[in-house]
Amino acid sequence: MTTFNSRAAALIATASALGLAAPALADDHALDLTGETVEWIIPFSETGGSARWANFYAPLLSEALPGNPTVVVTFMPGAGSTRGANHFQGLSYEDGTTIFGSSGSTQFPYLLNDPRVRYEYGDWNVVLASGTGGVAYLPADLAAELEEGGVEALMDDNFIYGSQGATRLDLVPLLAWEMLGLDVEPVFGIEGRGDGRLMFERGEANIDYQTSSSYLSGVVPLVEAGTAVPWFAFGALDADGNVVRDPTFPDMPSFAEVCEAAPNCETSGPVWDAWLAFFTAGFPAQKMVFLPAGAPQAAIDTYTNAFQAITERDDFADISEARLGVYPQMTGAAAQTALESATQVPEEAQAYVIEWLADRYGVVLE
Repeated sequence: MTTFNSRAAALIATASALGLAAPALADDHALDLTGETVEWIIPFSETGGSARWANFYAPLLSEALPGNPTVVVTFMPGAGSTRGANHFQGLSYEDGTTIFGSSGSTQFPYLLNDPRVRYEYGDWNVVLASGTGGVAYLPADLAAELEEGGVEALMDDNFIYGSQGATRLDLVPLLAWEMLGLDVEPVFGIEGRGDGRLMFERGEANIDYQTSSSYLSGVVPLVEAGTAVPWFAFGALDADGNVVRDPTFPDMPSFAEVCEAAPNCETSGPVWDAWLAFFTAGFPAQKMVFLPAGAPQAAIDTYTNAFQAITERDDFADISEARLGVYPQMTGAAAQTALESATQVPEEAQAYVIEWLADRYGVVLE
């Protein structure tokens, strides 16, 4: 039987291939953005992975768009990204100078029917979908306990974690740590994952995770200084929907490997299925760029072709690996396919997570 996750993995694998073959738009149909300023709205603070992703792409997008407009990244944090997403939902297409950057923390409230959500992905026009990964890490003293006694050695420790909210992308690590049997107390309300890293650096938190771009830029220096030790990467999906090692961090175990080695964690059953469904929705197409509702095909094609031209640059692999990691960057039909995979989860997984959120954190979604 074909499962949701195997279908999603196959879709994304197909999307990656499709993204390399999208037809180019004739120049006479492209927008002319000469002298314009493009505002790229990011619904998070300037310290997290979405900021690094957008700031990486912004100057490249300026070069690739017709007329070489200035691309300015604007940060609009609040309510775990729903504030910025609701704002974007209220905009109508005008002249192609406003785009929006979504993340898994924007997708999850949508998937969970969060009452604060006033946005509809089906109204927007996707022009880029970026995969990513995530890495969990510990301070050196707790990593030494883990090295000596395995996960069991951490079960008597009390952990503090800086979180944007249980219905955001943080759902994936929170559920993972509970599956491992850890006592992790989240401090909710931070505006971006970079703020969680700063809590870790100041000793206010003793467990953390970052998406790949933030880990590469913000945590690797801590690892090199000996104040942080990587534990595991969440992983990636193979063509059959199985969790395998993250290609950006091939020397780190995946969460599936860590779970299999832990005494009370299982890689089958309803809890695993729920975790895997939300991991699939949150990471393989974790960040996306949209034009607002009403965008004409010429505008969609202009941005699609610009992002495709960026990813086809001879130097793209070299300049992106250290900033973004090694993940699919999808455009055209590929991005649309990835969007569909990222904005749906099986009803059973949705129901399990909604009940877990209510029982564990008192989060009632109605």
